[in-house]
Amino acid sequence: MRSDYYILQDGILKRKENTVYFHNKEGKRVLPINKIYSIYAYGKLSFSSGVVSYLAKNGIPIHFFNYYGFYEGSMYPRETLISGDLVIHQAAHYLDSEKRGYLAAQFIEGSSRNILKNLGYYARSKEDVRDAIDRYIGKIDGEIARLPGANTIPEMMNVEGRIRDIYYSALDVIFPEEYKITKRTRRPPENRMNTLISFGNSLMYTTVLSEIYNTQLNPTIAYLHEPFERRFSLSLDVSEIFKPVIVDRIILKLVNKNMLDDGCFRGEIGDMLLSEKGKKIFLAEYNAKLGTTIKHKGLKRNVSYKRLIRLELYKLAKHVLGDAEYKPLVMWW
Repeated sequence: MRSDYYILQDGILKRKENTVYFHNKEGKRVLPINKIYSIYAYGKLSFSSGVVSYLAKNGIPIHFFNYYGFYEGSMYPRETLISGDLVIHQAAHYLDSEKRGYLAAQFIEGSSRNILKNLGYYARSKEDVRDAIDRYIGKIDGEIARLPGANTIPEMMNVEGRIRDIYYSALDVIFPEEYKITKRTRRPPENRMNTLISFGNSLMYTTVLSEIYNTQLNPTIAYLHEPFERRFSLSLDVSEIFKPVIVDRIILKLVNKNMLDDGCFRGEIGDMLLSEKGKKIFLAEYNAKLGTTIKHKGLKRNVSYKRLIRLELYKLAKHVLGDAEYKPLVMWW
């Protein structure tokens, strides 16, 4: 069973018969194709059509990130599991405004409930900021209560945007001065916290995309985000649920345990990115988080965080097929 996400940085991929080799300044290594789930490629990666063909034949997507760590695109193998019946039902739920609205609201509510779990943890553990965080929790609860009255996707997105803004304001109460968000900025991120959020969100998007590939769902048919050509919008939808669960908790750990220093960032305020050192630390924590297991309250057995994403996709598939109503994952731990 494949379980590994491979990170490749500035090098060359070569194939010889049934073996793929990666060469860079650190040397040469063999990639264990039977264990690889997907590949994250950073910087400049050279490869032949033979390598692409071989990876595609083995169902291994490559997600490309540029020199700055921004997501550029994916080499997504030909679908082998996709179901025509499921695609028809997915499309029907997109075309029906009521059905689409239900799913869009569920993604926002799942994300928001997980955000509240993060804030609730700090309200309990940090007495000096408890009252302030409780006020932000109350504001987010108020916004969630507005969701049933949002009749269009743009109205729902406005609610989600306000919840995010409140959440980031709450995190600024928790984080030290050098890690305050102040304002959410993306390309380029303007400070350390925006850099960490952008880097983590890109990883989350590609991880969900890899999981979708291993289901019968079509990644281009989405409900909260608009389906656009060359955009795997369903990955954006499902990522909303898992960003607080995985990305935000990694960032909270990195900052609170002082695992980052000045050498983990490059650039100045207003144009800041992760250095190679910073990327390695974040990626190590990210891979460790995906492999961490928890006791699933429904299955009554341990499952990894990565498996939780797959289970969420199965729930979505069952919903569009009419087998079971979809309810988003909300942390119980």
